[in-house]
Amino acid sequence: MAKLSTILDQIDAGSMLLPEFQRGYVWNRDQVRGLMRSLYKGYPVGALLVWETESGAQAVRGGTVVTAGTKSLLLDGQQRVTTLYGIIRGRAPSFFEGDPDTFRGLRFNVETEAFEFYGPVKMKDDPRWIDVTSLFVDGPNATYAMLGANPDTQDRFAEYVDRVQLLRNILERVFHIEAITGVDKTVDVVVDIFNRVNSGGTKLSKGDLALARICSEWGDARPTMRRNLDRWRDAGYQFTPDWLLRNVNAVATGRAPFSALEDVTASDFEHALNEALHHVDHFLSDLAVGRLGLDHDRVLMGRYAIPVISRHLHNRGGRFIDGAEADKALYWYVHAALRGRFAGSTETFLAKDLETVDKSGIDGVIAALARTRKGNLSIDAQDFEGVGRGSRSYPLLYMLARVRGARDLATSRPLGQDASAIQVHEIFPKQALSKAGYTRAEINAIANFVFLTPSSAMGLAGLDPAQYLGSLDPAALSSQWIPDDPRLWRIENYREFLAARRELLAATANEFSDQLLAGTRPWDRLEPIVVSPEPVDIDARAVQIRSLVDEMAGMGYARPTLDAEIADPETGRPLAVAEAFWADGLQPGQGSPVMLEMDPDEADLSRLTELGYEVFTSVDALRGFVQRRNAVASGERGAGLGGAGLANLDDVEKPEPGAFDHALFMLIDRCKAELNYVPNVLREMAHQHGALGAVRILLASPTISDGFVRLWQEDRLDLTVEALVLDQQFSPLFTAAELDTARVRLAPLGHPVGIG
Repeated sequence: MAKLSTILDQIDAGSMLLPEFQRGYVWNRDQVRGLMRSLYKGYPVGALLVWETESGAQAVRGGTVVTAGTKSLLLDGQQRVTTLYGIIRGRAPSFFEGDPDTFRGLRFNVETEAFEFYGPVKMKDDPRWIDVTSLFVDGPNATYAMLGANPDTQDRFAEYVDRVQLLRNILERVFHIEAITGVDKTVDVVVDIFNRVNSGGTKLSKGDLALARICSEWGDARPTMRRNLDRWRDAGYQFTPDWLLRNVNAVATGRAPFSALEDVTASDFEHALNEALHHVDHFLSDLAVGRLGLDHDRVLMGRYAIPVISRHLHNRGGRFIDGAEADKALYWYVHAALRGRFAGSTETFLAKDLETVDKSGIDGVIAALARTRKGNLSIDAQDFEGVGRGSRSYPLLYMLARVRGARDLATSRPLGQDASAIQVHEIFPKQALSKAGYTRAEINAIANFVFLTPSSAMGLAGLDPAQYLGSLDPAALSSQWIPDDPRLWRIENYREFLAARRELLAATANEFSDQLLAGTRPWDRLEPIVVSPEPVDIDARAVQIRSLVDEMAGMGYARPTLDAEIADPETGRPLAVAEAFWADGLQPGQGSPVMLEMDPDEADLSRLTELGYEVFTSVDALRGFVQRRNAVASGERGAGLGGAGLANLDDVEKPEPGAFDHALFMLIDRCKAELNYVPNVLREMAHQHGALGAVRILLASPTISDGFVRLWQEDRLDLTVEALVLDQQFSPLFTAAELDTARVRLAPLGHPVGIG
């Protein structure tokens, strides 16, 4: 048992630390508020679990200089203790890894006893909101003086002082501490205990366990890996610690399971890590970029094939025999990625290929891959049927554009020659395809993508291909595999266009693949080209997803991978291309993988559910889930959606009573009559909050609703609540900020906004 004040003193003294295998701080502000509310009200907040070990026996986080004596390494309770240290001390602890803004700016309302983070509109010049960190760091005297001197708080001064003191008494809160002790408690035993007790939080992988053993002997192991992961990130590639560890394991042991590292000494691990770093750098710079043009993270396919190449380079003393063998390795790499060799059971196939490459080299792994395809490694038109940038087809298309010297359609100059940046351009505009009735999968087909310089893409944006393709250089069209039959350029023949272009792409892919296998491709080095950020899509659904991601990031959740292909872990079969995917949960390591799949008919939802994914098929559903989760975390589960922070409308000139209600329900009826679409969520909100309250809640949301997106797809933005808000009859009901919100949502999508 220990008081909170004692625990914080132990952190300051360096006697309570964080073991190196622990991961970073992932809480958000609602969880911080919830913890403080529970402590203030005297609710249980759980015990702590520590591992008592002699100083220097285990690696610790944060570069802390460990003094002599027994140390308590915090196993369960990191998020809580870090939060309390940050709030009460006014700084993050030495072992902190995360966003310190998560616990900065917390305020306590002495009247309502609510905890909220500072908001100037709501809290400025209001003496009832006191700075929690200042209260602990500077003491209570200044707070007492302010409460006693302000006319707004003088009448209840004694009551408020009691509440301030109750808040300060958190320091006296006693925590039960369970300790793991004994020389038999090795790091692997402790990690197993950690995973058992930390069922709701971050699970440590087998890779974490293996690295924990190494860190106990070489404390700089994880920091060295982290520095190189950061270096690759700065170069445009996002790799995980487990992925790097796979490469080290391949070099050190030639095996896939992390358990193989049990017999690797810290010295041997350090040597293998340095060698693996060299092999990965060689692959990325000289092969992935120099030979295939795969110069950024989105197109670096099949990255779990790289440990096999690292192993082969290790066996060859760090070099391929010649350029022909390097190209053979790339032949295998491309086909392994295209066939999803490592998209499923990574460790199983990696183990087989590592064993094969040791016995038979690159020829062996090519033959093994061919056997899984009944001897057929040719690429066909179906391989270009992918949807969106997250599909396997996209890196293949990008690679062909790079290695075959694709030309800019407008200038007919080779890509990268006149401008350092390129971007994706849709040959057939999305909006035209949507109006013509094509499905989302067809609209986002990879076979509709070409690569252009940003200026050319801007000049061709939104144009009818039947009108503009005929005016372009035929050689430029051919370089990007655009069929030369003008009949296929008409929007009614879009499906035929896609089929014809896929055949052209497949033929070129096979020709290139055969050159790699035969070693006949000229050895010309490709230089990296910058791919511009995807332009802002004039698409309500894209806007909605971006707004949701930004809103959730503001709440403290991780940013997802967008347009992510989800594969079956057993077969490698694509199950979906999710609009957004949180592989490690909404907060890293906490909860199941979460995905937003807005085309459920194109996904295998039953298999995804079976595999434990949390699947949301609309933005509204995911946003509602997050809001409820935050409400529970903050201790305000009963809080409603409306009211808070909305402006007072008593002083504005209102239209005739009931007119806005009538107009809103008429709008709902028109949606049903004219579009066969019933906006049930809006109807329910109007019944619960009133028409005005419902609309203002929608305007207060940073993310547009599913109903707005549906009406955009129907080309009927005139039926949105935003259009109703801007009606001159009803605009006096809304604040200037609310009117601006309506304009900002409608204007970029082409809807007239007449109020200025």
